[in-house]
Amino acid sequence: MEFSLILDLPPYAFALFAAFMFAVGSQFQAIGLTTIDSRNGTAIGIATSAICFWLAAPWFLNQDYFFNAAILFFIGIGLIRPALSANLATAGIRYLGPTLSGTLSSTAPFFGVALGVFWLGEQLTWATAFGTVGIVAAVIILSQSMTQIAGGWPVWALALPIGAAAIRSLAHAVNKVGMEAVPDPYFATLIGFTTSALVTIFVQSTHGEFGKGLNLRGPGPVWFMIGAIMFALAVLSLNHALMIGRVVTVSPIIAATPLFTLLLSIYIFRRERITARTLIALALVTPSVIVVVLWG
Repeated sequence: MEFSLILDLPPYAFALFAAFMFAVGSQFQAIGLTTIDSRNGTAIGIATSAICFWLAAPWFLNQDYFFNAAILFFIGIGLIRPALSANLATAGIRYLGPTLSGTLSSTAPFFGVALGVFWLGEQLTWATAFGTVGIVAAVIILSQSMTQIAGGWPVWALALPIGAAAIRSLAHAVNKVGMEAVPDPYFATLIGFTTSALVTIFVQSTHGEFGKGLNLRGPGPVWFMIGAIMFALAVLSLNHALMIGRVVTVSPIIAATPLFTLLLSIYIFRRERITARTLIALALVTPSVIVVVLWG
């Protein structure tokens, strides 16, 4: 298939590909976490993604876009995502446990739909609303594990995973606005990852944490680099979906990433087993995604 034909695919195709690649990347990074800590892994991953886009610059970079004011949208997103959103999500797990934190984080599509409707003026159809609710319900079911609920958590900690979800959705909307002036998903992704890499390295360096305890000869960094390439492709595809599609339909599809992650864990990486909860979630998410794709 020629490259031009790929670009002619509908937005839901790019959103589904992005969700799948996010899931693949998380699997590789999970392998890396067995031999490297998350702090160093995150720095390596974000930096690797940025380097990948700069290596492609001779073929894809339009230097005129550096002088467009819309670059500020992409820089702004790079300042808060993934650096801030990832830290909020991690803190949410620490205070609330993975069950409650995962449940609250799954509200991201609702923020995306709200921003699309009230800020971008997009139309919310009954099909999109139905599909969004179904996808969120499926993700909540997957996140439930009564043995993993933390006790004695402070009320303010509820804002941590919700804040992470809101930032992810805000990133979708802001990138959509930025690409109305700079219709280039590659440029948007390049600037976002570069900003995130610089912020991550700066913050870790100021705290004396950058590279601390890192063993470059071990397999951990390699797995994070491979995962970072998957994430780079995922974000590029996501941004293309946002450019040609609507936030209210792209955000719910991206939210189905945990389902792809689970399927990969069951059939490819052999980390999970099929349970009743898995089947219920699949029964919910499959028709929900179909509804969003066909009638959203």
